[in-house]
Amino acid sequence: MTADVELADETLADRAYRVLRDRLVLLDISPGEPLSESVLADEIGVGRTPMREALKRLEADYLVVTYPRRGTFASAVDLTDLAEITEIRGALVPLAARRAAAVRGGEAAAALTAVLEEVRAVTGEESRRDLMELDLAVHRIVDHAASSSYLEETLVRLDGLGTRLWCLLIDRLPAMRDHVCEHVPLMEAILAGDEQEAEALARAHVHHFDTAVRAVL
Repeated sequence: MTADVELADETLADRAYRVLRDRLVLLDISPGEPLSESVLADEIGVGRTPMREALKRLEADYLVVTYPRRGTFASAVDLTDLAEITEIRGALVPLAARRAAAVRGGEAAAALTAVLEEVRAVTGEESRRDLMELDLAVHRIVDHAASSSYLEETLVRLDGLGTRLWCLLIDRLPAMRDHVCEHVPLMEAILAGDEQEAEALARAHVHHFDTAVRAVL
């Protein structure tokens, strides 16, 4: 599974947004890199209007920034944002996990079960890029399982910003396998309907992320 999964009912603007969002989050597009609307539209296979809409959404996600008369650029990754991102995720990720457990994954239960098996099968031989994509996919499925569009939208944005921090430092961080595999008991708790355990595990996961990043700064 990757973070970039094509959706059957998405609009062209949605597609442009999804593809570009993952490129920006995973640092395939480097921080500070200029973005050409026409070049990106051709690469993704959409028109200029959908691409323009996608870039506006990405600006709202803090992933791109537009300067008058200069153009649009991939946003910088500011390591000083870690404390604020962690504080907000520390409140919302456990809430999402608890809500998801209350409905045993809800409409995302099948996707959660599938990605759980994928994480269980991780050996550590996978590339860091593949593990980053898997980690991002897990977070997005759990966010969706919380059954709140408002909470999901906020968390997907925060998860993206957190992932950019992780990607920037990935060569100095501990092995990705352990970080990704922390999701196994969390997803098991959600599917079992154990709200308290899911909440506690989600809080611990956010704390571990913050601790690992701070250790290499």
